[in-house]
Amino acid sequence: MTITRQEILDARILIVDDQSANVTLLEELLHGAGYTNVSSTMDPKAVCELQRKEPFDLILLDLQMPGMDGFEVMAGLQDDIIDDYLPVLVTTAQPTHKLRALQAGAKDFVSKPFDLLEVKTRIHNMIEVRLLYQKLAGRNKTLEQMVEERTAELRESEARYRGLTELATDWYWEQDPEGKFVKISGATLEMLGLGDHSLLQPTSETSHDAWDETQRQILQAHIAARRPFLDMKLSRVRRDGSTQQFRVSGTPMFDRKCTLIGYRGFGVEIVPR
Repeated sequence: MTITRQEILDARILIVDDQSANVTLLEELLHGAGYTNVSSTMDPKAVCELQRKEPFDLILLDLQMPGMDGFEVMAGLQDDIIDDYLPVLVTTAQPTHKLRALQAGAKDFVSKPFDLLEVKTRIHNMIEVRLLYQKLAGRNKTLEQMVEERTAELRESEARYRGLTELATDWYWEQDPEGKFVKISGATLEMLGLGDHSLLQPTSETSHDAWDETQRQILQAHIAARRPFLDMKLSRVRRDGSTQQFRVSGTPMFDRKCTLIGYRGFGVEIVPR
């Protein structure tokens, strides 16, 4: 991420000083250096309104002005700041004011009388930092929006998946990373033989059914190892002598960092034709 020379020269700059000689000097300095968008005011009370209408990339602010000094101007600007960056470069003839100015929110300072090379260098560097800050903030905002949109798409896709799964299958379940069931439908636990009676009590109708224990152990081993499985068969002989068969599928779930976040699966009964 870089800033071009032309972007720096096109930056919006505001000169604030109650001395017309200082305003003229800074305007000539900036125009001579190639800056194309330079404004000025000798009225410190107008600064906040000007910044509010169209924010500047740099404000050259004199600290000692009658009626409203530079510290009061910065306090007013803090109320309207929109991106946590106050682009103020203070100018002062009082060395003792420098630390106070930085504590008040100024990003840098230059001393009076001006060293013109120093002034140009500090202005250039501060504008470059300001524009980089804006680009970074814009990129972060774009990334946040992309993440929000992608998250919404995933949630919608997940909702469709669950809806279709529940419509197309006889039972469905989800587990968290510790194996605790967070969603179940149908006789899930009974069919898997997991025996978590706190979630689903076996009914008297099914309590004497005989499941194929070998098949169930294979299924449980896949789940314990967090391995996916597809169309595994489960069968049971009910107490009336009839046989039921099911096809079950399941898969572990991972987040974007490949961390396990749970397990889900579903099954359908195989109905003889």
